[in-house]
Amino acid sequence: MKKTLLFSLFALLGFSASADEGMWLPSQIESQIANMRTLGFKLKAEDIYSTDGASLKDAVVQFGGGCTGNLVSEQGLLLTNHHCGYGQIQQHSSLEHDYLTHGFWAMNQSEELPNPGLTVSILVRMEEVTDQVLAGIDETMPDSVRSAKISANIDSIIARADDGNGYHYSIAPFYYGNQYFMFVSEVFRDVRLVAAPPSAVGKFGGDTDNWMWPRHTGDFSVFRVYADRNNRPADYSPDNVPYRPRRYFEISAEGIQEGDFTWIYGYPGRTNEYILSDAADYIARIGNPHKIALRSLRLDIIQEAQAQDPKIRIQYASKAAGIANAWKKWQGEARGIERLGTVEKKRALEQEFTRWAADRPEYRDIVATLHTLYDSLRPYEFALDYYLEAFNAIELTRFAADIQNASPQRRAALAENFYKDYVPAIDRKVAVVLLARYLEQQPERFIPKNITGQIAHAGEIEAFVDTLFSQSLLASQERFTAMSSEQLEESLKNDPAVVLATQFATVYRTRILPSYRKFTHEINTLYRHYMRGLMEMQPDRTFYPDANSTLRVAYGQIGGYRPADGIRYLPQTTLRGIIEKDNPDIYDYNVPQKLRDLYDSGDFGRWATDGTVPVAFIANNHTTGGNSGSPVLDGRGRLIGLNFDRTWESTMSDVEFDPEVCRNIAVDIRYVLFLIEKLGGAGYLLDEMRIVR
Repeated sequence: MKKTLLFSLFALLGFSASADEGMWLPSQIESQIANMRTLGFKLKAEDIYSTDGASLKDAVVQFGGGCTGNLVSEQGLLLTNHHCGYGQIQQHSSLEHDYLTHGFWAMNQSEELPNPGLTVSILVRMEEVTDQVLAGIDETMPDSVRSAKISANIDSIIARADDGNGYHYSIAPFYYGNQYFMFVSEVFRDVRLVAAPPSAVGKFGGDTDNWMWPRHTGDFSVFRVYADRNNRPADYSPDNVPYRPRRYFEISAEGIQEGDFTWIYGYPGRTNEYILSDAADYIARIGNPHKIALRSLRLDIIQEAQAQDPKIRIQYASKAAGIANAWKKWQGEARGIERLGTVEKKRALEQEFTRWAADRPEYRDIVATLHTLYDSLRPYEFALDYYLEAFNAIELTRFAADIQNASPQRRAALAENFYKDYVPAIDRKVAVVLLARYLEQQPERFIPKNITGQIAHAGEIEAFVDTLFSQSLLASQERFTAMSSEQLEESLKNDPAVVLATQFATVYRTRILPSYRKFTHEINTLYRHYMRGLMEMQPDRTFYPDANSTLRVAYGQIGGYRPADGIRYLPQTTLRGIIEKDNPDIYDYNVPQKLRDLYDSGDFGRWATDGTVPVAFIANNHTTGGNSGSPVLDGRGRLIGLNFDRTWESTMSDVEFDPEVCRNIAVDIRYVLFLIEKLGGAGYLLDEMRIVR
């Protein structure tokens, strides 16, 4: 595609249909500055993103590959969500040092805890490389030839750009491959845990309040980024020093009001705003309901065991949280798609597109062909969901696959990590119910033949699973560790868990994945043309790019909303609400005694507001997964909160954004500072920060 055509398409992005919708590339934010200023933005585009000097992009990090973090001091101090650091907090926890329950507060840098494998990435620059990526591309090329040429072009672009400076280079497509950007980042590998509140604060409300409003969760944790003596990324070493960022966020303790401008800087993971009705229908009426049911089975078993044993509660805390997060999100997403009539709206748009394309040969058959492809894809997508959410959710067989494919040197580390948080009795119960559901829902072609031979009816599943767990050496840490490397190598060949994992993996690789990839590839190829056609058909519509884990800006205003008739939610919650929810008999609502004491004494210090402390707020910024930990900023670019969730009514915003009810949830920075100072006794950390009122 020629640059002139690209320019004519993407120049349209400056015309915003909704000031609160969209996830904008920082390098293109100039097109939105006028809209942002009408809502209260006080800075320039160069303050958001600049490659000539320090800008606010230098204070935003991608945390661990799946969250966002904020640099808040000149010594590399970093704020993110408690749930983003949850895995690290759990790894450092034990019955003797239960940081999940009691929190962790380093009182100096020597007490900070290293986290092997944890990284943070900081964007150095981004640049459009569409012309280079599409050089030599002819739209008449076979798709396989086109893809190979693009891959070769990308490799060549990165090779030319990489001058050996240690940066990480990646190129990502936008608008289904109509546009490409290169991202250059520094990846820091020494990231240490500094502080985390008790889970009764950081996860207050637990799964009950997850995705809900009003919310009273102190969802934050504190880390520090370390570098070598030259301020460059380095592996962990006691000789490393705190990283000195080019820019860090100033913190505002001024307070917020309904209607205030707010914006978010972060790494949203994935949205699908332009998918066809077929895809939206599958999400709401097939995929999500089945995945919800499968995760419900797992959660019931795990939570029953957690309630009976405090050790199991710790071992399965992170696992249960990970299972429940998507489980609840999928419920809200399906309901939101139904409520908005998203499927019907998309069908109407597709009909309009078909009429418009009738005399345009390059677009005429796109929608009809996509419908046919989705019909072909559906059984394989359904089978993939079941492979991932039913069979692959059995811990023993997943571990068997990992061990089988690992080198002898890696196996010891994999085993240590696996057995630390593994309870065979729980996994056995999970295996029984999930295998039963898999066999019930999937046709014979997606079930290994010898499985159907061994399990003639549902009553035989328990016996099959009992044999699996009693005979597999991997189900017992004692049996596993007692074997030498040579004995293990020989035993793995016929281990029943390895055999079962191999059989299902063979079905997955040979009968599910090839067809799934074939049809999704053909669908995505046509989306490239459909997307271009939509832009031509609707020249006045805003077409912001779908999220793809690259750095984005979203903006809006603080405000409540009406989730149902007769109900209006206010935009702010306070410590008073935490005490109102306090219930020592319910784990998720058992407020730490010290926080009760602080409330009873009114010892709120400089964070007091109207006789309490602000806790959380909502705004209509467009967010998704990956925005967890994103800085929520005021019009002057000062940190006012940490994004950590969306409301349940908002979870369909990955498919359709509704500014009337879509709200992101943030923990108020004043509550974070109050907890660090008063609950954790780590006020020295605040001395590093630049706090203004």
